[in-house]
Amino acid sequence: MNGVVGDEIEDVEDVESFRLRARAWIRASLKPYSAERAMGLGSVSAEEELAAVAYERQLQRAFFDAGFAGICIPRKYSGQGLTPAHQRAFNEELAGYECPTRFQIPTMAPCAAVLLEFGTEEQKTRHLPAILKGEEIWMQFLSEPSGGSDLAGALTSAVRQGDDWVLNGSKIWTTGAWWSDWALCLARTNWDVPKHRGLTVFILPIRQPGIEISQIEMLNGGKDFCQEYLTDVVVPDADRVGDVDNGWTVCVRWMFHERTIFTSSYVTHPVGAPRGNGGAAPIDIARAADRLADPCARDLIGEARMLEVVSNELSRRISAGMTSRRMSDQAAAVSRLFGGTARARTTTIKSELAGPAAAAWSDDDGAASQAGVGFLMRQTSCIGGGTTEMARNVVSERVLGMPREPALDRDVPFRDVPRGGSRRA
Repeated sequence: MNGVVGDEIEDVEDVESFRLRARAWIRASLKPYSAERAMGLGSVSAEEELAAVAYERQLQRAFFDAGFAGICIPRKYSGQGLTPAHQRAFNEELAGYECPTRFQIPTMAPCAAVLLEFGTEEQKTRHLPAILKGEEIWMQFLSEPSGGSDLAGALTSAVRQGDDWVLNGSKIWTTGAWWSDWALCLARTNWDVPKHRGLTVFILPIRQPGIEISQIEMLNGGKDFCQEYLTDVVVPDADRVGDVDNGWTVCVRWMFHERTIFTSSYVTHPVGAPRGNGGAAPIDIARAADRLADPCARDLIGEARMLEVVSNELSRRISAGMTSRRMSDQAAAVSRLFGGTARARTTTIKSELAGPAAAAWSDDDGAASQAGVGFLMRQTSCIGGGTTEMARNVVSERVLGMPREPALDRDVPFRDVPRGGSRRA
């Protein structure tokens, strides 16, 4: 399920030979992993961020030229046409080395994954090779200022005009939109049916007339989150993904790929690299705070390690279950729920280990110096990639089969659903 290899598995290089070839290239060609260079939500200047993006474009191209980009993407789209086992082997060998993180999430998953499943042949041929070569970075235009976690409540409209669509509305919480190239955009194309039935997905270049991007400053001073304003943005019908008014079918798989990002066979990431809020490892923070001999600190380090192991093994088990069809795709919400809460707890553990340095720090505090900022940002682990609240609903209703929550707008035409005390004319 997490890998698209199609009919290209004849004459596939065995995993161990691939591993040895990958190991040799990685050690000869890549620099050590650096949290400072990796994509995050920290406070850096625009110049530094743009320089990092440019460097990762070059790095992605190096992966492509060496034959390690798009390991599970079919060869006809410039991928390697290999298996999830090959991707896992590469990720294991990549541990401790740099990776073009800005090309992984959401470019490879969920965006490229959605294109592979629902895109036309022309769309896949045009965009997937460009992504793998480092020429296109993709974002998701999903959340809206008025919608919260309710993706089906999208108000951004798309109106058909001949062979084109005209989009108007606003999207928000798009990480890195200001330095990205393309977006998958969910828009409403039918107001006369219930909300889930009137949505359509489009492809659009981000840098074009009619799209204004505003950066949002966060608690830590970072400005990667963005809000986008779409005004009379023209999109050719050829850039529509899936059928008109059937965007929710695309969204269901879109959300699946988002919830399984860290086990996706489309994503290249060093095994053991920080996830979520990132930063130093708990043991390094305890060392910087001179607490390695403290029994309480050791308990916290053990708890953090336990959460990491359980999260990884749970993700592997659920991924295997979905691949074998023993589990529904909706089981991905279990991984999302545990992973989000575990990362939030791990960030809290880091602040507890840092002690006073989590409240006031200097450069001399080393690894402990950013634990306090990480604590303030800990809830991003439960919001980005789909909220853990929504994951709880999916687990209860679609995995465990519990009764659905009452929804007064379930069978109501969307134009008749009250919104903010007003209705759409």
